[in-house]
Amino acid sequence: MLDLKTEQQYFDRGYEFIGGVDEAGRGPLAGPVVAACVVVGRDFKIDDEDLEMINDSKKLTAKKRKKLFGVIKAKALAVEIGVVDHEIIDKINILQASFLAMRRAIKKLPVAPSYILTDGKFKIPKLEIPQTAIISGDAKVWTIAAASIIAKVSRDWLMTEMDKKYPEYLFAQHKGYGTKLHLEKITTYGPCPIHRRSFEPIKSLKRP
Repeated sequence: MLDLKTEQQYFDRGYEFIGGVDEAGRGPLAGPVVAACVVVGRDFKIDDEDLEMINDSKKLTAKKRKKLFGVIKAKALAVEIGVVDHEIIDKINILQASFLAMRRAIKKLPVAPSYILTDGKFKIPKLEIPQTAIISGDAKVWTIAAASIIAKVSRDWLMTEMDKKYPEYLFAQHKGYGTKLHLEKITTYGPCPIHRRSFEPIKSLKRP
């Protein structure tokens, strides 16, 4: 079970609002990358069973993630997402696109975090708010884990919507990741407009 031990360290240093940041969608062959920021204040408490269940989104079932999505939105001080589409990913690369999605999420927040905790080994560039990057933060820090759930559920919903537009690719099933099923669909139909042209194997496909 995650607690607020890391966040408390920064509250104790005088920071009023802590924002946890994570993203979903760095690896897929299609669709956007989505980042989320979840903000809590010093008076926030993990005081119910659902909040105690929050963990790295990859460790939770889709059903549990959807339930926790609503809990986080209701209980956190502020929650926002940032979305960067496949075209920008191809233009600036996936790492920079992930950072852009994070900055977009933070910028949209109605309550500005006074400190940011982000998942991974890199700090978010071009961000004036003080921050710390934490490797495997989505498995260690409550706010980052909460952000991972918001980002994952939000991106899954976007890919389910894309499934309606491009039903032959079955995006609702694989969410754009390079599964055997998805690769078979690319082989059969070729890439569709939301595929990332800078990602293999799409990058190497012969153009008509």
